[in-house]
Amino acid sequence: VQLQASGGGLVQAGGSLRLSCVVSGGAIRTYDMGWFRQAPGKEREFVADNSWDDKSTRYSNSVKGRFTISRDNAKNTVYLQMNSLKPEDTAVYYCAARPDTAYNYWGQGTQVTVSS
Repeated sequence: VQLQASGGGLVQAGGSLRLSCVVSGGAIRTYDMGWFRQAPGKEREFVADNSWDDKSTRYSNSVKGRFTISRDNAKNTVYLQMNSLKPEDTAVYYCAARPDTAYNYWGQGTQVTVSS
């Protein structure tokens, strides 16, 4: 299973970006999917996830109300819509797939930089 994240870039505070994560070698309809991020000098942290049946989503408190995770099973793609971006959202963003109890599959990451 391979995950390819894209859509990162440089944006001003208050702006928006949409990240995409295309999965190959596996069907995301059978996976919980998540987004994580890692800022320089910090540990990787949870951002959002979405259950395999698309009935449950969770967000970290720091992004709740600003970010939205969604999926398109037909395209085998998961998205992270990020609005009202803040400088503290600057990080490398990773998508991950959880087939059962652990996130076993990870993408390579995409850089998001928010300028003040």
